[in-house]
Amino acid sequence: QPQLVESGGGAVQAGGSLRLSCVASGFSFSIYYMYWVRQAPGKELEWISEINPSSTITSYADSVKGRFTTSRDNAKNTLYLQMNNLKPEDTALYFCSQNRVGTSRGQGTQVTVSS
Repeated sequence: QPQLVESGGGAVQAGGSLRLSCVASGFSFSIYYMYWVRQAPGKELEWISEINPSSTITSYADSVKGRFTTSRDNAKNTLYLQMNNLKPEDTALYFCSQNRVGTSRGQGTQVTVSS
């Protein structure tokens, strides 16, 4: 059974950085596209990034482009999200997911950015 476990969230000031990790198990991680999605309080899930199995293709939402970088280590079954120049509007629960809409995701890790 697929399992995704996110970590690395925390509370930072605007302009700060965090690196999220997601450890996958129960499926062949190395052959799947992987995604990051987030949910801010009172808002719907928002897709923010994706990466192909070989890490040669990445894509980002306009809201994070130029500030966030997604990567993966297939040998460790781990997905990463490097977040730089964080803004208060990045405050959300962050999930890694097996699909773009976030219907197959982990339990999430909270990111809180203060101004």
